[in-house]
Amino acid sequence: MRTLGQKRAEFALKKVLEAKNIDKFDSFTAGAPSQILQNGFGQTMAFYVAKGTDKHKKLFKIIQEWLSYHKEDIKNDFINKTDSEADFIKAISQLEQRKYLAAQKETLALLEWVKRFANAGF
Repeated sequence: MRTLGQKRAEFALKKVLEAKNIDKFDSFTAGAPSQILQNGFGQTMAFYVAKGTDKHKKLFKIIQEWLSYHKEDIKNDFINKTDSEADFIKAISQLEQRKYLAAQKETLALLEWVKRFANAGF
């Protein structure tokens, strides 16, 4: 049986490989965890939407998909699956504090893998 960390790493690698052609995605992902810790989870997600560049959109989508990921033996129920960026931001803003912090913690764990794989040149 694989651990959640292994499943998280597999998901991150798949998504980083999809982002291979996005300019400066590796350096952008390096600062993402600290940006969340400094500015807040919801605020950072809203910033990514507002910025709207390819790297911002891709990282937003990676986080959005992972927090509502349901496949085989992974069932992340942090946030219900949302179709739009606005719905995702709204869902974040409506979370209870405990769930909000859990979603933030899970995002930070995911970003460690995304950052590692992106900086490794995958």
